[in-house]
Amino acid sequence: MEEKLHVPVLLQEVIGNLNLKPGQTIVDATLGTGGHSQEILKMITPGGRLIAIDRDQDALEISKRRLAPFGNAVEFFHGNFVDLDQILDKAGVHKIDGIVFDLGISTVQLRNPLRGFSFQEEGPLDMRLDQQSYISAYDLVNNLNESEISDMLWTFGQERWHNRIAHLVVEERQIQPITTTTQLANLVARSIPARFRRSHYRIHPATRTFQAVRIAVNRELEILESALDKAVAFLENQARISVISFHSLEDRVVKHTFRRLEADGIINIITAKPLTATYSEVDVNPSSRSSKLRVAERVINQ
Repeated sequence: MEEKLHVPVLLQEVIGNLNLKPGQTIVDATLGTGGHSQEILKMITPGGRLIAIDRDQDALEISKRRLAPFGNAVEFFHGNFVDLDQILDKAGVHKIDGIVFDLGISTVQLRNPLRGFSFQEEGPLDMRLDQQSYISAYDLVNNLNESEISDMLWTFGQERWHNRIAHLVVEERQIQPITTTTQLANLVARSIPARFRRSHYRIHPATRTFQAVRIAVNRELEILESALDKAVAFLENQARISVISFHSLEDRVVKHTFRRLEADGIINIITAKPLTATYSEVDVNPSSRSSKLRVAERVINQ
């Protein structure tokens, strides 16, 4: 049976902006199922080296099969991109010629109900990108107090009804634990006044709640700025960093980090405004609809 793979977004834009050449050392900090890496390897081989990192062991196994034709040109690491410095040290890499971050979750993760990312199918309330980590969505939803849940939903999901949802979550879990994705999704829908469920939400009412819980479980925003700083420090002169984000909170961190580094004379920002998917790409791959790509180039004063 053919393996279902995540379709990489903004692929041509990423490849075109990395200035790839044979013999380079490139890092894919969010390997996923290897879509971007596959095209990068075509450009940097022969003689090139790809350091492939992902928190998701399942994704690594899929990519190992997909990228097997490139042999030793690719090295796989199970880890978090916030530990980029440790991973590159382990790989014996001191400088790199480019790096890609593709933030968020893949359609492969989303389609698997056992991972707990989707509110559309019954599954355990998990949402861990790294299944070896300790804290899951179940832990947060069932153990944070009402104020903490409310803050989480507003800070990471910008959910208008954060107070009402948090209150109902606490009420519900006093009766029984909230253990499944559909249980949480239905609870969120019940929290929102009926007259707003359609007029206010062009998306599923649980979308922002699930985003917020997932970000909190995986500390996605907390680690992003640190990871970007580390990545830039490893770049050779004129080497580039490309970052794809999928919601405004991620994009804001990338934008502000790039601006800070540019003000310090460490990078030049290549994309004054983020690149977005073309209409034709969105038609083929709807998940690219909200994607934004920001690119910067390392500046090392001689």
